[in-house]
Order: sequence, then C-alpha cells, then structure tokens
Amino acid sequence: MLDALRALSEFFTDNSLRSRRSLRGDIERRSLGVNEQFVSGFREVKEDLDSIISDVQAMASCCQDMTSRIKATKEETRDLIGKTTKLQAEMQRLGVRARVADAFLSRFQLTAEEVRILRGSRDSSITMEFFDVLARVKCIHSDVKVLLRTNQQTAGLEIMEQMALHQEAAYERLYRWAQGECRSMTHDSCDVAGVLSRAVGALQDRPVLLKYTLDEFGTGRRSAVVRGFIDALTRGGPGGTPRPIEMHSHDPLRYVGDMLAWLHQASASEREHLDALLKDVSTLGTEEMVKEMLGHITEGVCRPLKVRIEQVILAEPGAVLLFKVSNLLKFYIQTIGAVVGSLDASLVVTLVETADLSRTMFYSSLSTHSAKMLDKVECPPADLSPPVVVAQTLSLLRDVLTSHDASVVPLDARQADFQQVVSCLLDPLLNVCTVCASSLSAVPMAVFLVNSLYAMRGALAPHEFTEQRLDLLQLQIEAHLDTLVNEQASLMLTRAGMAAVYSRVQQHRPEQGPLSQIPGMDESSVKAAMVQFSRYLSSPDSHTLPQLQLLHSSSLKEVVCARAAALVSTAYAEVYDAVHRLDSRYGDAVTAAGMQPTPQQVRALLL
Repeated sequence: MLDALRALSEFFTDNSLRSRRSLRGDIERRSLGVNEQFVSGFREVKEDLDSIISDVQAMASCCQDMTSRIKATKEETRDLIGKTTKLQAEMQRLGVRARVADAFLSRFQLTAEEVRILRGSRDSSITMEFFDVLARVKCIHSDVKVLLRTNQQTAGLEIMEQMALHQEAAYERLYRWAQGECRSMTHDSCDVAGVLSRAVGALQDRPVLLKYTLDEFGTGRRSAVVRGFIDALTRGGPGGTPRPIEMHSHDPLRYVGDMLAWLHQASASEREHLDALLKDVSTLGTEEMVKEMLGHITEGVCRPLKVRIEQVILAEPGAVLLFKVSNLLKFYIQTIGAVVGSLDASLVVTLVETADLSRTMFYSSLSTHSAKMLDKVECPPADLSPPVVVAQTLSLLRDVLTSHDASVVPLDARQADFQQVVSCLLDPLLNVCTVCASSLSAVPMAVFLVNSLYAMRGALAPHEFTEQRLDLLQLQIEAHLDTLVNEQASLMLTRAGMAAVYSRVQQHRPEQGPLSQIPGMDESSVKAAMVQFSRYLSSPDSHTLPQLQLLHSSSLKEVVCARAAALVSTAYAEVYDAVHRLDSRYGDAVTAAGMQPTPQQVRALLL
C-alpha cells in the first residue's frame, strides 16, 4: 500500500477534479509506456541470443570437423606414438646411466682444472686450492677400495694407480716448494705463512720428505740466529739501539745477562716459529720434533757464547760477581731449558758447563780467601774486638748472601748454595778466631770470642736459610757467656768476702762435724764475712770485670751481670741456710751479724 501511494505521489501532484477523473487514463498510459520499454529491451536480448546461437552452432560444427580430423590423424599416427614412447623410455634409461656415469666420474676422477691446480708448473707457487685437491685425491684413493670389493676391480685398480700417480706428483711439487720456502727463511725475523704450515702438515704423510723440509728450515734458522747473535754483540740493533752488547763487557754481570736475555728471547721466537710451522702436524712426536729442531737451531750460538762467558769467569772478577754470574746462569738454565723443552739441548748443556765453571771459580776464590786468613793469623786487638780479617770476611759473606737472597734460582738450589757458601767462609773464620784467642787468658778469650761470634751472628741474621747456623753460633756464644758469668760471679763473691765461706760450705760433709768446727768457718770468720757482704750490697754494681766493658753487645753485658748476680744470690742462700741450721752450732752473734739480709732480700737487691 505504501509503495503504491509513493508511486502515485510521483505523478499525481494536483488533487483536482480533472486530475481525479483522468487518473485511470494516466495510470494506463504509464503502464503502456513501461511495457513498450520491456518489449524494446527484450528485442535486443533476443537478437543477441540469436547471434550467440549461430556462433555456438558454427563452433559445434567446427569442433565436430576437428574431432573427425583428429580421429583420422590418430589412426594414422598410432604407430609413430608407440615408437615415440619406446624412445622416451630408452632416453630415460640412458639419462639414468649418464647421471650414474657423471656421479662416478665426479666421485673418482679429477677435473681438468683440478689436475692443473695439482700439478701446475715447476716454478708456480702453492695455493690453498692445492690442498683441497690433494685432500680430494686422498679421499678418492681411499674410497676406491670399495670398488675392489665388487666386480669392478679393474676400474678400481686403474683409478687407484691414477690417483697414486697424482699423489706422488703433488707431493714432489709440494716438497720442492716447501724446501724453497724454508731455504729462504734466513732473515732475523720470519713470518711463517699459513700456506707453508699447511704444506708441512700435508707432508706428514711422507715422513722422509717432512724430515728433509724441517732440516732445511732448521738450517736456515740456525744461520739466522747465529748471525743475529753476532750482530747483537758487535753492531747492536737497528740504528744503534740497543747498543752492541760488547760495549758492556767491562760490566761482567750485565754483559752475561744481556747475552743470555738475547738468547732467551731468540729461543722463544724460534719456538713460536716452529709451533706455527708444525701447527697442522698431528703426529704424536711433534713435541719431540720441536725439541730436536730447537736444539739444532740454537746449537750454532754455543761456541761464541761459551767463549765470552769463560773469558768473563777466568778474568776472576771477584767472588761476589762470580756468585752472581753463577746464579744468573742457573736461572737461565731453567728458563731457556723450559723454552727449548730439553735439558739435553746443546745450548742448555753449554750453560750448565759455564755455570759449573763459574761455581768452581767462585768456591776456589772463597777457598783462597780462607787460606789467606789461616796463613796470617793476627793477635787480638787490645779492645778485644774482631780482627780486620773477620770484618773483611763478614763483609764478603754479607755481599754474597745479599746477592744470594736476590737470586731467582729455585728454592732448593739456593738453600744448598747457602750451606756450602757459609761453610766455606764461616768455618775457617771460626778457626781463625779460635787460633787468635788461644794466646789470651780465660776472660779476655771469652770476650773476644763472644764479640767475634756476635758479629758473625749479626751478619747472618738478616738472610734466609740461616736458622741452623744462628742456633750453632748462639750455642757457642752461650758457652763463652757461661765462662764470663762464672768469672763475674767469682769476682763478686771474692769482693763481697763470701768466696772462702761459700767454698767451705760446699765442701762440708756431715761426717766432718758441725760447720762451726771447720777451719776458717769459726764464728769470727763467718761474722766478718757477713759484715763484708752486707757492705757489698750497698754498691754491687761497682764490682764487675773490666773486660765486660769491652763486650760490643750491651744486652749480652746485661745478661752476664744478671746471671752472675743470680749465682751470687744462690751462693748466699746456701751460706745463709748452712749458718742458720741448728747443727751448725753458731751463736746469735753470728746469725745477727750486720743484721743479715734474707736470701729473698739479697735477690731483690742484686736482680
């Protein structure tokens, strides 16, 4: 209804009587116009359909004609199609065979380019592609063994023979090239190229060729090291820096040290070259090979080095310098031995021989010094101080031990050297001091020996490995101190009037009767001794041996006085106890003489 009204509203715009009367006619006219439009549109569609039908009929006729012709042609070409099918099947079989043949050839044959790379010309250089081709030849030679297990043995043998010829030609070319490269490495510094390392690694399959190549390399590097060592000695570095080593020949330690430092650096450099050269060699004896070659390379410098070091040693530069040179050689024996890898190498053996010579000369110098000491024994000085020879020897010992402590040789070797050095110097020195002191009486002898031993102990104390010797010296000092203590105590007892009384108290036996009945121990004698001892206690420090003032150590002087005072105190206690015993039968006059102090009071006063 709404659609009808909406359509009506489009042309019925004037609601008048005339419009309402002509409404039916208008609607019919509009309907007629619409139908005419439909007829016109469908006429065109019909015409197009008729054209399509005619085209389809023409196409159907053409297809029918073509079908007929195809059927006729198929009948005529049936035999040709059969032959074509057979040919296609044969072509597929031949294609498979061709692919198999190509795969076989690519697996078991070299291409022309690979053969050219492998064989090359006589003077052409080796490239990395060469090793890839050589590896392929080895792979083919290994893989072809599979053919020998099949019915293709003839082909397998031919391929194996062909690959063997390629291999021999390749190894021959590789050996000649590597030999030429090694022969040219005679410069001071060389750079081992990766191609040469690869070549040496490839030659390990031919041990004889590898040995000849390495011998050529070792010969070249040996001449380079010898020439470099001589240049370092006489010409110095480029432009004169560093200066020639020979210019320091006046300083033996630096001279020897510079030569050994140069050789250590050269040995390390040569080991790096060998490691780079043999990095692709995978045999088990590579390390032994490196050790042998390093020994051969460094052997050339042994003679010039040995001659120069022997000149330094035989010039007798002094015991201290000989000891320093010996320690320096020991250090480089370990250092260069670690680089070379063998203590049997010629360079290490040379260093060991020169170190032994230096050690022998050093101990010979010490023995000569000790012999001179024993030949010229002097009397002790008036002040009982150590003689000049002791001071000189201890100065030499201090210098040797200072350089010994600064040495970088292993700990056990240093300890063994210390024992021998100290024995060579200290034992003769003790004998000298003993002979010097033999002309003195007991107290001066003890003071002189204590001063000498104290000086020796002071020289050894700052150094390592001295504990045992210090203990022995301390025991000797203690023995001589005991002599001084006994003499000081005897002096103190004599000055205090107690010596005779104390001696009789010690010698008294009960069977001899009361102590007061012993001659010299009567009441008046004992009373006088007690009074004198009491007076002594007022100034005990005034009674000392004059020789004690000559002791160089104030602490030892105090020790002697303290121990002597302790002995006096002990002696007084024995006398005091003996006098105050009832069986001694002394009267009150004796026991109260001088208001006798008790042993505790005496100890407090003296100590």
